[in-house]
Amino acid sequence: MNNKEIAERLKSLVQLDIDAVHAYGQAIEHIDVPNVREQVVAFQGDHERHINDLSSVVRNLGEAPPELTKDFKGFLLKAFTSIRSMTGTEGALKALKSGEELTNKKYSEARTWDLPVNILSIVQRNYEDEQRHLHYVNQAITDRVWETEAAKK
Repeated sequence: MNNKEIAERLKSLVQLDIDAVHAYGQAIEHIDVPNVREQVVAFQGDHERHINDLSSVVRNLGEAPPELTKDFKGFLLKAFTSIRSMTGTEGALKALKSGEELTNKKYSEARTWDLPVNILSIVQRNYEDEQRHLHYVNQAITDRVWETEAAKK
C-alpha cells in the first residue's frame, strides 16, 4: 500500500472512533450507575486518544484527517444509542455493545492490512482497547450491574 491508501484506510478508523465518541456521549447521559458511568467515560477517552493518534499518522502521511463530526453511520449509531439508552444503564450498555462489536471487527480487520510496523503497533494498541471495552460491557450486561446498584439503594 502506498501512503495515500494507508491514509484513506486510517481515516475510516478515525471516523469510526469519532462516531464512537458521539455514541458514548449519548450513552453516558443515561447511565445512572456511578462506577459504570466512570468506566464508560474512560472508554470514551480511549476513543478520543485513538482519534488523536491516528489523525497524527494521517497528517504525517500528507493527508487531512476527518473532521470531528459524525458521518451518516455515526448519525444512525447516535440515534440508536440515544433510543436504546432511554431505558437507563441497561439500554445504554446494550447500545454500546453493538458499537463495540463493530469497532472490534473493524480494528481486527485493520490488523491484517499491509501497514508499516509503527502504524500497525498503533492499530494493535487500539484493538486491545476495543477488546477491553467489549469485555467490560459484556461482563456488565451479564452481571446486570443496574440491578445490583438498585439493590444497594
